[in-house]
Amino acid sequence: MRYDLISLDLFITVAQERNLTRASRIKHVAVSAISKRITELEAQIGSPLLLRNARGVELTPAGQSLLFYARQLKQTMAQLDTELSGYASGVKGHIRIHAITSALSQFLPQDLADFARSYPQIKFDIEERVGSAVVRAVADGRADLGIIAVQTPAQGLETYPYRHDELTLVVPGGHELAACKSVNFKEVLAHEMVGPHLESSMHTLLTREAAKLDMSLKLRIRISSFDCMCRMVSNGLGIAVLPRSVIDQYLRSHKLKAVTLAEPWAQRTLLLALRKYDGASPTLKTFIDHLKLPE
Repeated sequence: MRYDLISLDLFITVAQERNLTRASRIKHVAVSAISKRITELEAQIGSPLLLRNARGVELTPAGQSLLFYARQLKQTMAQLDTELSGYASGVKGHIRIHAITSALSQFLPQDLADFARSYPQIKFDIEERVGSAVVRAVADGRADLGIIAVQTPAQGLETYPYRHDELTLVVPGGHELAACKSVNFKEVLAHEMVGPHLESSMHTLLTREAAKLDMSLKLRIRISSFDCMCRMVSNGLGIAVLPRSVIDQYLRSHKLKAVTLAEPWAQRTLLLALRKYDGASPTLKTFIDHLKLPE
């Protein structure tokens, strides 16, 4: 079947607004014209897309399915326009990345700089998100590539090893654990903590490991920024578990001490996540090949 892009765009607006009149105002198209196009789509598909009621419209199961794929198609067409217009101005490609803080704080800046030296005409849009949000963005097509921790479920996506990092305990200089060379997680759980956002891969990992010990996190403060977490620890508001290479820059300036976390899971793998490598653009494949660890 061949679909009219204008009709699909109008359908997306109607589905988002749940109202033909509001969609008409947004698109500057008569209600009757929108209704006619949707009727034509329904005839083409052979199934109703909308249920009309006094307050507006609701999507049928067929409408929900069409909305999902119509959004993907619209995003693909927008990306096509952006990338092709980029060729006219000398830019060769565009990659959208959503990544967890650990990747952005440690590895991605240098990797991007190395890649840009070989491919200076590729543009990047990068957003920082918690692991579950990264997965959703890649699955929905809002991101071409995601970077997550291995603990984050990524059903339906292909993943490739990216980097390894080490999780370390960070405490104020005068804390009772500051003199220790290493500690186990059970010792850590006896103290109040500054923890990450609830949906973060770090929170998922720490919560799961605490449950294995029949214990729970004593979270005094939750905050997403690694910089802010270190500042909170420095001011005596708790201790934290963070990637070692992240906290190294704060140890002297914030009078903090890094203590090795003697747990196997403290050695962590970060993953590249995408919908399908074989279906990726040549630009994205080249970037993934640059990032992923050798097999």
